[in-house]
Amino acid sequence: MDFKALIVILLSAVLVNNYVLRQFLGICPFLGVSKELKNATGMSIAVIFVMLLATAVTWPIQTYLLDANGLGYLQTIVFILVIAALVQLVEIALKKYIPALYTALGVYLPLITTNCAVLGVTIANIDKDYSFIEAMVNSFGSGFGFMLAMVIFSGVRGHTEASEPPESFKGLPITLISAAILSLAFFGFNGVIENLFG
Repeated sequence: MDFKALIVILLSAVLVNNYVLRQFLGICPFLGVSKELKNATGMSIAVIFVMLLATAVTWPIQTYLLDANGLGYLQTIVFILVIAALVQLVEIALKKYIPALYTALGVYLPLITTNCAVLGVTIANIDKDYSFIEAMVNSFGSGFGFMLAMVIFSGVRGHTEASEPPESFKGLPITLISAAILSLAFFGFNGVIENLFG
């Protein structure tokens, strides 16, 4: 296993191919939960956990069950079912062990089930033909990239809500403009990671 390749996969997932800011997956929780840093961090940790768990379960299912039996066309259905079951487990665990976070996340916790970033990561791991270790590294990097976007945007939203934008920009318009500018900032990482070990 090439350690440099794993570092490139990790940094690419966090910075270059950020699922929220570059591929625009997982926008619903990104916009919905990023108002407060505490909620953004809690949601991000739950997403990282679900991404890692989903990859650990879906990669072997795809490799040893679906592909081995010519059932690759069932990938999306099977992955959605696996992710939904895992989110239910996370929801039960949070409700029992961290009720404050469970209450704070509210309706957004079940949204992890429909968070297309989680499904996108699991499918991308298969499409990119990653080994199990590479898939896990990519999933962790993608989850950490989600967290980075959420935490940065939480700070940005704090500043935009404290400011006085023109009336027509208040609320959702200023939020979307801020997200677009943050997304543009991440485009600056193009080419950096690939040439890191040049």
